[in-house]
Amino acid sequence: MFKRIWLFLVTNIAVVLLLTAVMFVLERFFGIALTGNSYLFVFALIIGFGWAGISLLLSKWMATRAYDLVMITNDNLDQLDEKERVVWQTVQDLAERHHIKMPEVWIYKDIDPNAFATWSSKNNSLVAVSTGLINLMEKDAIEWVIAHEMAHVLNGDMVTMALLQWVLNTFVVFFARVVANIVSNFLDEELSWLAYYAIVFVLEIVFWLLASIILMAFSRHREFKADAWAASYVWSDKMIAWLEALKTMKDSAPGSKWKLATMKISTKSSNGFMKLFSSHPDLDERISVLKKI
Repeated sequence: MFKRIWLFLVTNIAVVLLLTAVMFVLERFFGIALTGNSYLFVFALIIGFGWAGISLLLSKWMATRAYDLVMITNDNLDQLDEKERVVWQTVQDLAERHHIKMPEVWIYKDIDPNAFATWSSKNNSLVAVSTGLINLMEKDAIEWVIAHEMAHVLNGDMVTMALLQWVLNTFVVFFARVVANIVSNFLDEELSWLAYYAIVFVLEIVFWLLASIILMAFSRHREFKADAWAASYVWSDKMIAWLEALKTMKDSAPGSKWKLATMKISTKSSNGFMKLFSSHPDLDERISVLKKI
């Protein structure tokens, strides 16, 4: 757990520090004064793209280092048990049907029932399943979990999320600096530049929290879409039955709720204000939507 949290935090902090350092050097030592709002907006676009783009490109790298993954290949197919073979066959079938390069298929040791997909493009993707999920679920349930994950890959959800993050990052960077410019103009000239960067730092955190509400709302929307897509591959009544079972499984399954996962089966439901920052809808909501299909 700590390895995953540490890797996630360090990578994201490194990206932010790198982009902040670039901005500081350009502004402080190369005389690029961000006073014109038109120029500032173009600069924010570049920084926003860098932030979102680096995160997207590093997604597979982070996943393979956050978990102890064992890759399934043609060479070790004969060593798989019946359930593990379902994972491989479902990914292979969907990849062939939709004419994409076969994603990498991995299994990792974890008592939490979980699965995730990550990629930088449809033809450079990864699908991973925990041993906990394989042990606890029947074959048809494993099949729809994989179909759900492949739906994210085939729908290009991660790229779409990265594009939305780019837009949100742009406005975060832009408005943080606009406000900082206004405030620093009222301060002593010797301290104005220091105050400017301090204000930018605080406002970027505040604005990003607000932007995260939009990003998480879209994330919840794509989960519903992935469920609906998976229902076209696996009977929706089976999906509903297993989601009902997961309502009890997610509370009784051991392990941490910190995941680099798309399904996040064992993550506890968020309530009240914190629900706005949840990347996944409640299981009751998913069941209700599936019943309407």
